[in-house]
Amino acid sequence: MKSHFFAYIARMRFITRWALMRNTASENVQEHSHQVAVLAHALAVIRNEKFGGQVDPGAVAAAALYHDATEILTGDMPTPIKYFNPAIRNAYKEVETVAAEKLLELLPPELQGAYAPLLRPEDPQVRALVKAADKLSAYIKCLEEVKAGNMEFREAAAQTRAALEAMELPEVAYFMETFLESFSLTLDQLT
Repeated sequence: MKSHFFAYIARMRFITRWALMRNTASENVQEHSHQVAVLAHALAVIRNEKFGGQVDPGAVAAAALYHDATEILTGDMPTPIKYFNPAIRNAYKEVETVAAEKLLELLPPELQGAYAPLLRPEDPQVRALVKAADKLSAYIKCLEEVKAGNMEFREAAAQTRAALEAMELPEVAYFMETFLESFSLTLDQLT
């Protein structure tokens, strides 16, 4: 059996994020997914080491790498539209579910079981940490855009920060307190 799964995954780099907003630096889904994986792994490590958690950081990072893979088939839906009302949100979740199933079907049957938890994680801890990392990534993007003088991201930054705080996850609060300020610094300030 020939499979197109990884050829589709490689196309994540062609899907642009933040398409309705003027960007000083464009971002694609592949770049975003990498950053989300790094952040999700960090949140899992923080949960385990600082707050006594028992989550597998590798599983969290792997799920984060694939968290937006369905956008290969659906495209990126801007957040204000995706979450405009419950009907749109629920319909889009169904579209994402169908897209995840379609991607899984592209794999040989003997590999589908290994990739199912990446495309549709069932562990609530994994889902929560990937979602938090996704929001953190969005917030970092907003901070970087505002730092570059793009005030179009100011409101998105405020809304995203509020969403992060509303999660009430101690590892997110720890990350924000410990690491977030660095994303607003210049390279010279980091050294």
